[in-house]
Amino acid sequence: MTLKICVAQLNFVVGDMQGNAQKIIDCAQQAYADGARLVLTPELSICGYAAEDLFLRSSFIQACDDALKTVAQALSGLKSLHVVVGHPVGDDARTKSVAIQRRFNMASVLSEGQVVAHYAKRELPNYQVFDERRYFTPGEKPCVFEVEGVRIGLLICEDAWFEAPAMESKASGAQLLAVINASPFHVGKGDEREQAMRARVQHTGLPLIYAHLVGGQDEVVFEGRSFALASDGALVGRAKSFESQPFTVSLQVFGVTLKLEADIAKEGSLEGDLWHALVLGVRDYIGKNGFPGALLGLSGGIDSALVLAIAVDALGADKVRTVMMPSPYTAEISWLDAREMAQRMKVRYDEVSIVPEFEAFLASLKSDFDGTALDTTEENIQARIRGTMLMALSNKFGSIVLTTGNKSEMATGYCTLYGDMAGGFAVIKDVAKTLVFQLARWRNLHNPYGTCDLPIPERIITRPPSAELRPDQKDQDSLPPYDVLDEIVSRFMENDQSPDEIIAAGLPADAVAQVTRLIRLNEYKRRQSPVGIRVTHRSFGKDWRYPITNKFRA
Repeated sequence: MTLKICVAQLNFVVGDMQGNAQKIIDCAQQAYADGARLVLTPELSICGYAAEDLFLRSSFIQACDDALKTVAQALSGLKSLHVVVGHPVGDDARTKSVAIQRRFNMASVLSEGQVVAHYAKRELPNYQVFDERRYFTPGEKPCVFEVEGVRIGLLICEDAWFEAPAMESKASGAQLLAVINASPFHVGKGDEREQAMRARVQHTGLPLIYAHLVGGQDEVVFEGRSFALASDGALVGRAKSFESQPFTVSLQVFGVTLKLEADIAKEGSLEGDLWHALVLGVRDYIGKNGFPGALLGLSGGIDSALVLAIAVDALGADKVRTVMMPSPYTAEISWLDAREMAQRMKVRYDEVSIVPEFEAFLASLKSDFDGTALDTTEENIQARIRGTMLMALSNKFGSIVLTTGNKSEMATGYCTLYGDMAGGFAVIKDVAKTLVFQLARWRNLHNPYGTCDLPIPERIITRPPSAELRPDQKDQDSLPPYDVLDEIVSRFMENDQSPDEIIAAGLPADAVAQVTRLIRLNEYKRRQSPVGIRVTHRSFGKDWRYPITNKFRA
């Protein structure tokens, strides 16, 4: 006997319950026509992941209930089809004197118009970007349901990282583990998931199907990459990453032996996965929020060049506009490189000098500034003029401003509040400067979306980085070399190493002191920066919650 299983690796929108329900219905109907009798949707597929404080609204939970009924009714005529749908539910639990609203991260099994089984997530993650204990009560019981004679143990995401839920499913008679998930992408996370699920399979002796979400939601990206493991832990199937598509797994039953079969998509490179994650993050943030396009300042430098290439791959050249805003300190080669890149990518390009505005500011402030030396004040005025111009264009025409600051700059405060930080979406906010160069070189060798071959002029990649806000300025005049800086940021910020540990690892003590001090001092800037795409296991955002007013020194 063969049971065909469809993993609905789809891109859902938070809060669009009717739209999400229709995606599930369409996928299930097509899967049924293709012979599938079990459809697995990702975690919280009805409402999208994660809905954050929307979970606290009873009207939101009610809308999810209504959407679940819509799915059940629409599929009621498909005999023997079972569809696992993720959704939140709420109930009232009474103590001696108080009514408490409880909510559960639930998965319901729908068949012929009815809920035939349901399961509440037991292990609620509360680390990194996860906040599930704020919203949900843990479940307590396993869920095993039957499809065409095969007994399937249902788990939700974090449950499968622990032994007990899977073992209790096995003790309840499960022959196969079905795990529905919404697990945000970061570099290396795909391998981590497969290894963790392999350990679960080897411990239980049960084959496993991992159904995963795809798409961007604010700062997080879900890459799909659903997969199937045999009972010995061997990989027998893997869906493509960063693509919304059904993933079909065939389960063959030979007595008590189950054999899974599916296609195995190739793994991507580190740079390739990062590129697809950034493109998907931009496309979904702009598309799901209804912006008509994107706008960015193109300086002739590496960061804005990288953001432009990502934006065009995500949206198409016709939805991206660039503006070059030269100041008195802009080098001629910056003009030339910006023009050339815009021409290569076939985007709208305008040049608007900020010299008159800069001179007007200096004239207005002359009496106050008399007797003072030029410093970062005059540099920041230039950046803020540019930010104001971009935001004016955004207000007038509706396109969102993409900021171009990288993680190294965000860490050290090498950015101007209300200047180059002004905008709506920070594309490379979690990409260190050294990785910016890697991605630029990777994109010049690959054209995954068919938009432009060799988009970034070589001189942009090889020139020493400069903000060009004073004569002959270079980034490394103020900061350690980027390879040193980025390693310190990684160790201190991403991996919580102490300054002493970082120095013991061979990093210069003066650079460690400088960078850790800058990270501490610039928390107030980061709190006011736009949301940006998370691609590491710890980004400046939900992962990083440090007080601005803080006298602690490590």
